Amino acid sequence: MPDRPARREGNRREGDRRRATRSGAGAGGLTSASQAAGAEPRADSAEADPEAVARQICLRLLTSAPRTRAQLETALRRRGVPDEAAAAVLARFAEVRLIDDAMFARAWVDSRHHGRGLAGRALGAELRQRGVAQDDIQAALRELDPEQELATARELVARRLAATADMPVPARMRRLTGVLARKGYAAGLAYRVVREALETEGGACRVPFDDLDVLAEPEDDPEAAGA
Repeated sequence: MPDRPARREGNRREGDRRRATRSGAGAGGLTSASQAAGAEPRADSAEADPEAVARQICLRLLTSAPRTRAQLETALRRRGVPDEAAAAVLARFAEVRLIDDAMFARAWVDSRHHGRGLAGRALGAELRQRGVAQDDIQAALRELDPEQELATARELVARRLAATADMPVPARMRRLTGVLARKGYAAGLAYRVVREALETEGGACRVPFDDLDVLAEPEDDPEAAGA
């Protein structure tokens, strides 16, 4: 039976060998470990396939949120993907409908109008910032019902009316029309909606109608209506 010191020494050496093996495996396996953790490769590295990198980048971005073709193109360029590889991957993604700017625009208009109360002019500006073509923007905005847009404007004013109750009428008009203007509503529509709300409130003897009559109605911007 081996003595205890010899057995302890053998165990120590075996432990040292195992630790060294693990250390070497860790250093040698750094790339695979980082890939398993989701690290994003660079397209300009020597061993990378630019189209494979582009596909991985696009899929990662599309998993987190819908994107337009222009947004993906910008992301690929920032990550060093050559234009030719980016174009090939984006074309394939469009072919299989993983990217669809027309669908993106319709979903954006529906979501931002009902969620934030934005009017067509503001929605169009947001879509242009995201690189959506004007034809797709106009098609999406045509699906925004003018009656729904008017109803939303009225709701926005109604929610803020009480907070302006102690202000002079001209100041209330400016404050409330400003709320609608920041949401993209045309000046004439904003004025009419706010005046309607104040006149309704005036039925309870809170707003003198003469004060409203001196406030001129602005004309709508013809370009804003088709934005």
